[in-house]
Amino acid sequence: MLQGKTTLITGASRGIGKGIAEVFAKNGSNIAFTFASSIEKAQAFEKELTEKYKVKVKGYQSNAADFEQSEALAKSVIDDFGKVDVLINNAGITRDTLMLRMTEQQWDDVINTNLKSAFNLTKSFLRHFLGNKSGSIINMTSVVGVTGNAGQANYAASKAGMIGFTKSIAKELGSRNVRCNAVAPGFIETEMTEVLDENVKNGWIDQIPLKRGGTPDDVANTCLYLASDLSSYTTGQTISVCGGMLM
Repeated sequence: MLQGKTTLITGASRGIGKGIAEVFAKNGSNIAFTFASSIEKAQAFEKELTEKYKVKVKGYQSNAADFEQSEALAKSVIDDFGKVDVLINNAGITRDTLMLRMTEQQWDDVINTNLKSAFNLTKSFLRHFLGNKSGSIINMTSVVGVTGNAGQANYAASKAGMIGFTKSIAKELGSRNVRCNAVAPGFIETEMTEVLDENVKNGWIDQIPLKRGGTPDDVANTCLYLASDLSSYTTGQTISVCGGMLM
C-alpha cells in the first residue's frame, strides 16, 4: 500500500511508533525515524527492518521539541531519502500528577514534547509538501484529549491541542493536496502499560466494549489507511482506535 513512499515517524524506537514503523515497512515504505537516546537500540531496529522488508531505514537522534533540531532533521531526511510523503508526529511523554502537585516543568515538558513538536516538524516539512503538492500528515492524539482525565491535565491539554492543530492544518493545506488527520488511541498495551498494576489494567479493560486492550498494530493499521491513497478524500479527521471506549 505504500510502495515507493517514504515516511518519517517521530519517537519510533518503542511502543506505538515502533509498531507503525514495522507495519509501514511491511507495506513497502522507506522509514526515517527519530529516537531520543539509545543509539544501539536504534541501529538494531534499522538493521531488523532493512533485512526483513528490504526497504531503506535510517534512525536520527533528534529532539522533536526543539525547533532548530527539527529543521536540521527535515533537511537531513530529505537529503538522505530524496523526498518525504508521510509525516507522523508520534513523539510523546507523560508526567502524570494532580494539578495541585503539578510543577511548571512537568507542564512544559509535556506540552513541548507532545504538542510543540508537531508544530516544529510540520513547519519544517511544509515547503517540501507544498512543493510536491502532496503529503499526508498524521498526528497522534489520544482519547484523553477528548474526555480529559484526572491527573493528566498536561497530557490531555497537549492531546486536545493536537486535534485543533490537525483541523487547522487540514484547512490551510487542503487546496494543495496535503492532508492532515489525527489518530486517537485508547488503552494500548505497550511497554508503558506493562508497569501498571493488574487491577488497574483490568479496570481499564472493563470499560472497553471490545473487552481488550489495543495493540500497536491496531493503531498502525489506521495510520496505514491515512498514509495510503485509500484515504485520498479524508482530511481534518480524528479517528479513535479505542475498542469503543469513546463513543
